[in-house]
Amino acid sequence: MRFHHYGVNVRNLDMSIAFYRELLNLELETLFTFMEERIVLLASGDFRIELIETEEDEKTIHLCFEVTDLQEVMSRLNGMKKIEGPYQLHNGWRTVFYEGPNLEIIEFLQTASTV
Repeated sequence: MRFHHYGVNVRNLDMSIAFYRELLNLELETLFTFMEERIVLLASGDFRIELIETEEDEKTIHLCFEVTDLQEVMSRLNGMKKIEGPYQLHNGWRTVFYEGPNLEIIEFLQTASTV
């Protein structure tokens, strides 16, 4: 398992992309829509930030860990509260979200490269 990205909800995706590209010199890795939300991954080396456009004033972040076998991780997290998923993304990745012990959101992601 390794850390994959930080996820942040934003009100204005285009403004946020410009801000992080100019401030941190991050490159656009991917831009897509999932469940009616526009999502972008910006990256520099192994560092990634995921920006999720939302109309709500919900200041939500999440931590994402890349795993080699999502099903195996889910079976180990049997007692934890699953928030949503698992989902199959357009690029072949599989993902699921759980609630941590302090109500933090933890995402586990199996990328196509780890399949």
